[in-house]
Amino acid sequence: MSSTSATLVSATTTNPQTVMTTTTTTIQKPSAVLGFIAGGMAACGAVTLTNPAEVIKTRLQLQGELTRQVPGSQRIYTNFGQAMVHILRYEGIRGIQRGLGCAYMYQLLMNGTRLGLYDPIKYQIHHLLKTDPGKPSYLVNIASGGTSGVLSALLASPLFLVKTRLQSYTNHEPSRVGHQHYYRHTFHALGSIYKSEGFRGLYRGVDASMLRTGMGSSVQLPLYDFVKQQLIQVGKLENGSLCHGLSSLISGFFVCAVMNPFDIISTRMFNQATDTITGKGSLYKNPLECFLKTVKTEGFTALYKGFTAHYLRIGPHTIFTFVFMEQTKKW
Repeated sequence: MSSTSATLVSATTTNPQTVMTTTTTTIQKPSAVLGFIAGGMAACGAVTLTNPAEVIKTRLQLQGELTRQVPGSQRIYTNFGQAMVHILRYEGIRGIQRGLGCAYMYQLLMNGTRLGLYDPIKYQIHHLLKTDPGKPSYLVNIASGGTSGVLSALLASPLFLVKTRLQSYTNHEPSRVGHQHYYRHTFHALGSIYKSEGFRGLYRGVDASMLRTGMGSSVQLPLYDFVKQQLIQVGKLENGSLCHGLSSLISGFFVCAVMNPFDIISTRMFNQATDTITGKGSLYKNPLECFLKTVKTEGFTALYKGFTAHYLRIGPHTIFTFVFMEQTKKW
């Protein structure tokens, strides 16, 4: 029995003095295909507005890689606002929107999969546990978010790799941080990496990417659901754009706090140069080594480099993604 609205079933006993009415709620099985379309379209709309913050975040995270900050020394990028002005001044609009084409493909594949699979996975877990899908379960939500995040990261990792390298590159030499990879466009990058490093090269850093997205999704999606329910039930807000926006803004902060260390590791794993002899990363063999080297050389605070830029990216991105997704789902 399946319907887009709740189905009420009433049963009355034969005893005229005793009347029993039973109400059951039937939840429609979510569609992964429609969820993929809604999530992908929403994320593409959001990334158009938030890609500049992603470019700034990437460069702040790579700045001073594995070097100790000398007191009084000058940095190329000091904060979000200064970095924005600097990039616009020396690279223009094209510079601040580097990697946008790849970001569209990445968002479509990654968020289409992540957001599209969240509800179906949650539904299947409830089905296996024989629990009511209509009643919120935080453990089920966390498991669903984490699983959809890991699967999406596995699928979209090559595009995340390319996006990171495109965003870190600049033809203005005084603005360079991290290793510089020059690619004409996304498909040139994918072809070049495959030609020089093979299929394994396209999936360099996939373990870090899966950790990053899995952790972020296990927090973001369940927390968004929880905050939205609280704003509706306790705050008496209408289930509309204002509620969705506030839910996204609140959940986005906590997502950023959880994700930033993993995001730093992913960025550095992706952007490092490749050893021409071994074909392995020249700086880090795996996420654990990247974590240990970063903390040892730059201190624990290095794991939160670019936090402001990250939140100014992930906060609005979360808002626009969920608002667009809610509206796309209705449509």
